[in-house]
Amino acid sequence: MIVERAYAHVAEADRDGRAWPWTVPCVRQLLDDGLRFTAPVTFLVGENGSGKSTLVEALAEAFGLDSWGGSAGYRYAGARGRSPLGERVRFEATRAGRRMLSGPRTRRRGFFLRAETALDALGRERTTGRLSGAPEEMSHGEGFLMAFRERFHEPGLYVLDEPESALSFASCLELVGLLDELGRSGAQIVCATHSPLLTALPGAEIVEVGEHGMRAAAWRDLELVDHWRRYLDDPSAYLRHIVG
Repeated sequence: MIVERAYAHVAEADRDGRAWPWTVPCVRQLLDDGLRFTAPVTFLVGENGSGKSTLVEALAEAFGLDSWGGSAGYRYAGARGRSPLGERVRFEATRAGRRMLSGPRTRRRGFFLRAETALDALGRERTTGRLSGAPEEMSHGEGFLMAFRERFHEPGLYVLDEPESALSFASCLELVGLLDELGRSGAQIVCATHSPLLTALPGAEIVEVGEHGMRAAAWRDLELVDHWRRYLDDPSAYLRHIVG
C-alpha cells in the first residue's frame, strides 16, 4: 500500500457552510475524521451527487496526479488548478508512499482515470510513448482496457472514477482481475464506482458515501447490490413505475 489515511485541516472560520465542497457530508467527515485505508483496493460507492467523485479527485490531486487524468509527475491539464479540497488533503503514508511524497512529483507512480476525460488523457499517454496503441482508433472500452493493461503495472496510487462506464460485463471481470493483481504487487487503488461487479472483489474495502458521510459496508449490504438483485429478478417491479 501507499497511503494509510487521508485528511485535511480547514479552520472553521475558513469553511463556508453554504458553499461547495464544504456542504458535502463526506467532505465534512474527511475534515473532521479523515479517511483510513485498510486494504490495497478501496471502493467508494454512493448515489450521483454523494461526493465520491469529489473525494477521488481531491485524493488524486493531493498525490500529484493531474485532475484532468493521466500519470503521476505529468501535468496534462495545463492551467487547471487544484480543487479547494485537493489543495488541503494530506496523507499518512506507508514507507513506500513517504518515499514518493517526499521527493519531486516525477518520483511518484500512479494514474488517475476519470470517465469524462479518459480519452484525452490516454491520447496524451500515447504521444509520450506510454501506450502501444492509439485510443482514438479503438472503442472507448478497448482504450480503457489498454490503459489498465499497460499503465497499471507498478506500485503506486491508482485513482479511478467510474471506470466501468465504458466496459462490458466481460471487460469488467477482466478489470477485477487486473485490480487484484495490481493490489497484490504493492500498489493501491481507490475507485469510485456504481458497479456491483467491481465491488465484489474479494478482500476489497468498501466505503458507502451519502448523506450520512462515509461508512464501511459489506458488499451484500450495499443498496446498489440490493437494487440490482431485485431488478434482475423482476424488472417490472421497477419499470411499472417508470414506463407506460
